[in-house]
Amino acid sequence: MAGLDVAPWSVAPRGEAAQLATRLHRLVPRLETRRLVLCAPALPDFDPYAAILTSDRARFMAGPFDREAAWLDFAQYTAGWLLRGAGLWGFRLRDGGAVLGFITIGMECGDREHELGYFLTPEAEGHGFASEAAATARDFALKTHGLPSLVSYIDPENTRAARVAHRLGAWRDTKAEAEFATPVHVYRHGVGPHG
Repeated sequence: MAGLDVAPWSVAPRGEAAQLATRLHRLVPRLETRRLVLCAPALPDFDPYAAILTSDRARFMAGPFDREAAWLDFAQYTAGWLLRGAGLWGFRLRDGGAVLGFITIGMECGDREHELGYFLTPEAEGHGFASEAAATARDFALKTHGLPSLVSYIDPENTRAARVAHRLGAWRDTKAEAEFATPVHVYRHGVGPHG
C-alpha cells in the first residue's frame, strides 16, 4: 500500500488494471535511433516531465506550470495515443538509463494541425538528442503514420527550439503564423532521412 507521502494518482495500478495498462503501453510504437529509444510514457516518467514543466525551462510553453497542471499536460499527451493515435514518447539512451526528454506528436485544443514538440532535461542538452529523437518521430508521423501535415509551434524567443527545427529541415510558414492572435513561429516539417 502506498505511503501517506505518495500521491495516490502516481501509484502504479495492480491486477486487471495493471494488465490493461501493460497491453496499451505495448501498442504505442517504440522507435529507435542510432543512440536513442523512444517509448510510451509510464508513471515513473512523470517526475522528469514535471521537473521540466515546473521549471523556468517551460517559459516558452506557457509555463512554468504547477505540478497539477504538469500532470494534466502529461495525461493529455499520453491520452493522445488512445484518442488520436499519436501522443507522447519519453526517450532515453538505447542502453537504458534515465529519461532524457520527451517528444510529442500532439494536437491540443485550438491547434490547427498535429504538432511535433520536444523538450529535454537540462543534463541532456547539447548532445543532439532533440534533433535525433524529433527527426525519428517526424518521419514516423509523416511516412509511417500518414499524417497529412506536421508543424512545430515555437515561441519567437525560443531560439534553441528554432535551431532544432532548422536542423530537421523545417521551414517557417508565415501564412500559418498570421492565423494566430499571439506571436508564434510555425515551422512546417517534411520527411527527411532518419537520425
